Amino acid sequence: MADGVQFNDKFFERIGKSAGVTQMAKDVAEKALAIAKASAPVDEADYVNGLHVEVKSADNRNVALVVGSDWKTMLIESKTGNLARALKQVKKSG
Repeated sequence: MADGVQFNDKFFERIGKSAGVTQMAKDVAEKALAIAKASAPVDEADYVNGLHVEVKSADNRNVALVVGSDWKTMLIESKTGNLARALKQVKKSG
């Protein structure tokens, strides 16, 4: 009878928080940011200027997030789905 596979959690955490993996996540987020800014409603300069990438530390890895700091971000996103569409476009492009 074969034993179950045991993963070295510390190893995967070290990789997930490494500079290379963090940069890869940031690169993808920057692509989504560029698409989101390009496809944003033209009359919403404050919204566009408030979009940016933040790198955060999660449990086992670092993540890069596209966030908006303008007070209208949630309203615009709920009406247009701009950020969601930008992320889907990046996902499709590989």
